[in-house]
Amino acid sequence: MAYRLRERLPTSIDVDDLISIGTEEMIKLSRKYDRAQNDSFWGYGKKRVYGSMLDFLRSLDVMSRANRRLIKLVDSEITKYLSCHEEEPSDEYLSEISGEDIEKIKEARSGVKIILVMPINEQITIYSGENTQDRIEKEELLEIVKDVLLGFKEREQIIIQLYYFEELNLKEISEILEISESRISQIHKKLLSKIRIELGNNHG
Repeated sequence: MAYRLRERLPTSIDVDDLISIGTEEMIKLSRKYDRAQNDSFWGYGKKRVYGSMLDFLRSLDVMSRANRRLIKLVDSEITKYLSCHEEEPSDEYLSEISGEDIEKIKEARSGVKIILVMPINEQITIYSGENTQDRIEKEELLEIVKDVLLGFKEREQIIIQLYYFEELNLKEISEILEISESRISQIHKKLLSKIRIELGNNHG
């Protein structure tokens, strides 16, 4: 699980940290585990172990509130550049546009990758600045996602399916479907944007 998650994250994240966090969580869970209630320990603990790894990612400095402003700015500029040039901009270009140094830009790009592995409701909360969890039930959000996906082309639906449900990384999806990673990013952004619009319509 740690290695699969690591494949979708920036290179700065150490897989050993993820394994360590997951192992600690499994030890805690083993103390509470009741075989009479659930005959599969992994079935019982899988979601909680994955959740502990996501909690670790949320706690990183790159995900601090101060950095989220730059993450949103960088993500917005990448989206604009993608729509014009069909490829992502360089760190140098983003540095010039934002007035931030290259190291900060690299950190922000790492933040964008970390956000991508979070549940969709959290991604929307981060990018819109609103607490989606307070405004919408999980089941309702899933219905909105399904409705939005109906308006997508079949290939775009497959991409979202592979990323969120099969948990493949952008490189793997790119190789399977022979489509650029930049184009996959565009489709993901399109999904988030349309979900935000639907949330506004349903809860405005």
